[in-house]
Amino acid sequence: MNHEVVEESVRTILKELGEDINRPGLLKTPHRVAKAYEFLTQGYRKKIEDVLNGAIFEEKYDEMVIVKDIDFYSMCEHHLLPFFGKVHIAYIPNGKIVGLSKLPRIVDVFARRLQVQERMTQEIADTLDKYLAPRGVAVVIEAYHMCMMMRGVQKQNSITTTSAMHGIFSEDTRTRSEFLNLIALKRI
Repeated sequence: MNHEVVEESVRTILKELGEDINRPGLLKTPHRVAKAYEFLTQGYRKKIEDVLNGAIFEEKYDEMVIVKDIDFYSMCEHHLLPFFGKVHIAYIPNGKIVGLSKLPRIVDVFARRLQVQERMTQEIADTLDKYLAPRGVAVVIEAYHMCMMMRGVQKQNSITTTSAMHGIFSEDTRTRSEFLNLIALKRI
């Protein structure tokens, strides 16, 4: 990312908003914004293979594996405002399992891009399907969107929920229900 280009763009935005870019509180703002956007979009510069780092293992386990309440923070591609919440992931292995810490890392790869929640949900599910070839994958995301809370309809308590169900989770209502019931349970 070219920091000088981003910084100049931020100065232009500040001027257009009617701000004095030379006032003390704003002098370093363009630099801080450039660094923030670089961090918030680091998912573009990450490869799933590097994130997995060989942590896929042969295992005969064939029951549901769930990691729930994975915190994430992302940026809406429509307004460049944050959206944030929880991701719940399940898969049923078909001879392969993944190191549990890799699931939140996969979430971060996709969350740290300009996003829409619907696409992010699907990208996480598709990635697990591709690398694990499980019997099924389920991903549910629950999020608050600042573009709905701060502007537009200004609804502070609205939660957006999206899901992607592959394999047995889309084919078998009992398996889907088990997953949804388990993620609804309160934390330990």
